[in-house]
Amino acid sequence: MEKAAFGAGCFWGVEAAFRQVKGVVSTEVGYMGGRLKNPTYREVCSGQTGHVEVVQMEYDPSQVSYDELLDVFWEIHDPTQLNRQGPDVGTQYKSVIFFYNAEQEAAARSSNERLQNSGRFDKKIVTEVLSASQFCRAEEHHQQYLEKRGVKSCGLP
Repeated sequence: MEKAAFGAGCFWGVEAAFRQVKGVVSTEVGYMGGRLKNPTYREVCSGQTGHVEVVQMEYDPSQVSYDELLDVFWEIHDPTQLNRQGPDVGTQYKSVIFFYNAEQEAAARSSNERLQNSGRFDKKIVTEVLSASQFCRAEEHHQQYLEKRGVKSCGLP
């Protein structure tokens, strides 16, 4: 198994999208990239911790490639929106790919560049590509939030 982590807006919908991908074995929502050791949702939403809402997943590379996960990432959000997705505004909603090794970093940067040069978006892609840092698991009620409520998505494309 390998790990991947993505921030693409509210982690509820991002998690729901990735849980549908064959080869994604498990998902957890949480926070990454900030200064506090174990922030709460309220602290992250304050914008003062530097954390991003992310989905960290384990996936089976024999069933789904990292490039395929990147394709899902680009499809489920607008990577041209800085620190927001739709009505959700704040630094915790920024578009970011957190990589765990050099291969993931190269794939993420190449994918980002290809998409930027594709002409698909009129605006500049603002997605950041950063080294994975400590993952802080979100409170239990945030895990599989939409699934627990019988909802398939929260407005993501």
